[in-house]
Amino acid sequence: MITLALALSRYPDIDVDIYESARALTEVGAGIGIFPRPWRIIKMLGIEADLLKVTETKVVDGPVSSFRYRKSDQREGVDIFTLVTQGSLMLFHRADYQQTVLQHLPKRCRAHCSKRLRSYTQHRSGPIELLFEDGTMAQCDVLIGADGVKSTVRAGIVREKAQRAQAEGRRKEASEVLTQVDPVWSGTNAYRALIPVEKLRAVAPNHQVLTTPGVQYLGKNGYILAYRISGGKFVNFVTFVSRHHLENTQFNGPWMSVVDPSTFASFFAHWEPEVQALFACVERPMQWAIHTVRPMRSFMSGRVAIIGDAAHSMTPHQGSGAGTAIEDAYILATALGHPSINRNNVQRALGVYDTIRCPISHKVMEASRRNGRYFTFELGGVDLDRMPPQKQRDYLQRLASNVKRSWEWAWNTSVDSSVQEALRMLNERT
Repeated sequence: MITLALALSRYPDIDVDIYESARALTEVGAGIGIFPRPWRIIKMLGIEADLLKVTETKVVDGPVSSFRYRKSDQREGVDIFTLVTQGSLMLFHRADYQQTVLQHLPKRCRAHCSKRLRSYTQHRSGPIELLFEDGTMAQCDVLIGADGVKSTVRAGIVREKAQRAQAEGRRKEASEVLTQVDPVWSGTNAYRALIPVEKLRAVAPNHQVLTTPGVQYLGKNGYILAYRISGGKFVNFVTFVSRHHLENTQFNGPWMSVVDPSTFASFFAHWEPEVQALFACVERPMQWAIHTVRPMRSFMSGRVAIIGDAAHSMTPHQGSGAGTAIEDAYILATALGHPSINRNNVQRALGVYDTIRCPISHKVMEASRRNGRYFTFELGGVDLDRMPPQKQRDYLQRLASNVKRSWEWAWNTSVDSSVQEALRMLNERT
């Protein structure tokens, strides 16, 4: 949301109002990673220097050793491979990222807090009408929903599409479209915590996480991710427990809650000592039931569109949720800010955004889902622990190759081509 506002603020003829459901513009969560592709946008938005002040990750353009992967669901863990990226994977605390962006927002980007959207109404002409839960109303020429996995704006878009399909006799399509309203459980829960680096150092002075960019500890039906953030003051700790057979079902219970570490520690009791050292440092972790949305054919309806999790909430196994949202924001702002666009033809800009971002987002969603299977050894009935040692090593190396290929798009492709395509499409119609 705020990245979109910053990108739009480059165009003086566009007025931006941010409606936030919370009492203040704050961020929950822990760490995020930004690959070279979306980092290019960070540079174009002029916030690179200030973001570098809140991370110990250094910008490198060439090959960079990133996360180390280990098979850890055993008494003695073994290294599988180290992911080498072309360009740095930049690691941040979400709150640090948000505060940096907010510092760059001009005052003409107006923020309205405690404004949870209940519904909207758009007509063929005239402004879109917004109704908030507190009973107040507002109007806008364009509505962009960046309201997360439970998006009210997505629900409105889906229902508009279903109504059109129903009116034209396409009843099956209408029914299928309506399945995109509600998010579904991925079958995976994440348990997140911030560990003070000094606490981990006291428990395990030689722990890998203290000296490496990050480690992923992999095992059957679960894995752990740990890396330093906030200038090296904290370790971002996330552990995942997956029940893949429950994908696309409903989760019973609160999606987010504070839990006792024993909720998940027993699952990992037989894992290697490095994992146990991390667990010994965790206090009051947050449980997140990871939900996704079913892939949509389009992220827009009329003068309404969605970005980020509202459009393509995905599992976190690609580390690309934040980066994908940043790309959404920049491409959408580029289209809306084009000289040929005004309030009378704004649907053209939304159509260009939709054409470019929808297929790319779907590919990232699927890659993330696939990585979740790789990291938890969901390997089509293959039981690694029953393999002879050499055969297991060979299999793990093939797995490593698959994981590497799954990520190569993040540095082998550039957002510049998407920007150029958006401009080409807009210029063709001018």
